Amino acid sequence: MALTLKLPSARGALETYTLRGTSPVKPARGVKFNRIAYSAAHVVADPLAAIDPWLQSAVDWDATIAYRQYLWSLGLGVAEAMDTAQRGMGLDWPTSLELIRRSLDAARDVPGALVASGCGTDHLAPEDAKTVDDVIRAYEEQMAAIEKLGGKLIVMASRALAKVAKGPADYERVYDRILSQAKQPVVLHWLGDMFDPALAGYWGTKDVDAAMATALGIIAAHPSKVDGIKISLLDKDKEIAMRRRLPAGVRMYTGDDFNYAELIAGDGFGSTPVQGKSDALLGIFDAIAPAASAALGELAQGNIDKFHAILGPTVPLSRHIFAAPTRFYKTGVVFMAWLNGHQKHFAMVGGQQSTRSLPHLAELFRLADAANLLEQPEAAVTRMKTLAALHGV
Repeated sequence: MALTLKLPSARGALETYTLRGTSPVKPARGVKFNRIAYSAAHVVADPLAAIDPWLQSAVDWDATIAYRQYLWSLGLGVAEAMDTAQRGMGLDWPTSLELIRRSLDAARDVPGALVASGCGTDHLAPEDAKTVDDVIRAYEEQMAAIEKLGGKLIVMASRALAKVAKGPADYERVYDRILSQAKQPVVLHWLGDMFDPALAGYWGTKDVDAAMATALGIIAAHPSKVDGIKISLLDKDKEIAMRRRLPAGVRMYTGDDFNYAELIAGDGFGSTPVQGKSDALLGIFDAIAPAASAALGELAQGNIDKFHAILGPTVPLSRHIFAAPTRFYKTGVVFMAWLNGHQKHFAMVGGQQSTRSLPHLAELFRLADAANLLEQPEAAVTRMKTLAALHGV
């Protein structure tokens, strides 16, 4: 029997929608990849905590770690305590460090589990960020705490550095200091201002090509300390241009949630293998984890057509989830986890579930169905009906 429900259109009118009835995507057991693929994982809020949600965060630790175990079971790595986890947007540094500790502990029980953890400066209050030295100390504090736990670093873009830096030389000074001290190769992180307006002009200029040259210079000065760089500019041509200029052995981790399929597939150009393709560190992989795993498994076997057949239908969903204002994409990611039964509620740290409208979420539901990503269709319909009812439908 077909599953149907009433959903609002973009114009606000109610329309009957019938699910396609296709089978959900399921990767093969024990799937293997020929790309490194990190999912920037979300956190599950605790909706029963007696807090003020806009001012305090409360995490359901069991559900949060269970989701990471699910990602590992699909062969995906976890990029921990990143912006998908609402880092600096509801999740403070003490809670982030506890998240990193718990994730690293859980990973030890999973053979081959990958974890890389966000190291930033978000505990430095904006009014206290006066100089580059303040930024260096803030990075070093988080760096020491994560490395003490045995964690691999993702050196996150810093709002404080963007505030105090007077030009590229200040970025060079900060990153030279941090990279020279790193115990193991790190992943650098370049997040465009569409994700975080406070990061406008990162690397000391609003000229993207000039900013890229500064970042490449920093990497070239420390190639043995840089595993790769994740860039999220939503501009595939800029990513490809930078990828082709990376030193041998330094990876490009695509953070392009609009064009990830073709960037991961690669074009084969460049003088070294890593220059011809992108690995992945993506927020959208949280929402499309089964499809990402299945597609990467096909790619590893040389089945490029199957790779695109699985991953291609997820791109319209991703572009919708990451539509402007892009920083609200976390709502769509958590909504997908709720629809698919990975958490019992649609509540978020900071009350962020309110950042997207019912018509937006209804279209997300349609696109998830089109991409074969509703893992339990009957349950997903029930939950979508519940949400609609709360909005008066």
